[in-house]
Amino acid sequence: MKYIVFILFTVMTNAAAQLMLKQGMMSLGQISFEGTNPLLKLLQIVFSPWVFLGLCTFVISMASHLYVLSKVELSFAYPFLSLAYVAVAIFAYFVFREDLNGWRIAGIAFICVGTVLIAQSGRDLGGRGHDEETASLSSDKIHSGIVR
Repeated sequence: MKYIVFILFTVMTNAAAQLMLKQGMMSLGQISFEGTNPLLKLLQIVFSPWVFLGLCTFVISMASHLYVLSKVELSFAYPFLSLAYVAVAIFAYFVFREDLNGWRIAGIAFICVGTVLIAQSGRDLGGRGHDEETASLSSDKIHSGIVR
């Protein structure tokens, strides 16, 4: 649980990147590759301000996620990324006026409940993190072929 701040940072930067990419694609309008060089069109998309900022934010999010993965179990950290969907759905409702109907709200509620359950499972480690678990594989256990 001590890395929850980094996990939530990863989630929020992931969600922010999605919102920036959406804004960028909306500002570009309909995309057509007909009659143009596809590579030039792709570069135009990638280097449009909002899309470029969104891609850069994804890089930051991924760097944060890599740090988290070096500290906690993948099966603990990865499900938290589903909270990015929750953040995106809520912000998209307010920023882009996207639909947030009963089915989506119910799905968001299930995601939140599932994430809380996963967060509670982190307490079962008794404060032991990824570092301590991998450090507990002593060389004598590994050399003897018995890993417990």
